Amino acid sequence: MYRLFYAPHSCSLASHIALEQTGAAYEAIKVDFGNNEQRGDDYLSINPKGRVPVLVTPDGTLTENLAILVYISQSAPEAGLTPRDDPFAFAQLLSFCTYLSSTVHVAHAHGVRGYRWADDPAAISEMKRKTPESMSECFETIETRLFRGPWVMGEDYGIADMYLFTIASWLKADGVDPNQFPRVADHRARMLSDPVVKKVIAAQ
Repeated sequence: MYRLFYAPHSCSLASHIALEQTGAAYEAIKVDFGNNEQRGDDYLSINPKGRVPVLVTPDGTLTENLAILVYISQSAPEAGLTPRDDPFAFAQLLSFCTYLSSTVHVAHAHGVRGYRWADDPAAISEMKRKTPESMSECFETIETRLFRGPWVMGEDYGIADMYLFTIASWLKADGVDPNQFPRVADHRARMLSDPVVKKVIAAQ
């Protein structure tokens, strides 16, 4: 059985959806960010980075959302969440997901966790002011250049959809109107109607 450490409203939602989608046996363990549980010794002994998600597997512990998503998908290839026997298609999937993790997530974090990059209150305030513009630019790229349809990578539903759904859920809080991106908004509506996604959101 897997153990997934997650926090509500974080990127760990994507990994949670992937586990549920594959039908894997797992225990979901909430990490209380409100009480700084992620900085406590008990949690740091599991993940010294002090972040979520963490997936404890029979082979060891994994951190970083994308690594966990790939592991889950490749551990259950019958679920078809990543391309099989097509290295280029798999690399394209990783390219999209890496954009989410290294660019879009960071643009969001500048608004809510600017203290990671600066101590000056004016600098932190400027990062927060810039966040709606940065996130809008990222999602304009996704909407017009990267999203293939009907799912992110085309005809096949997979981990890129779970990841995009998770990060797109932050747009309103970042001061961005999601409706200016109709393809992403339609994608989100379809995800929200999925029974697996509904179950995971209710559990969190």
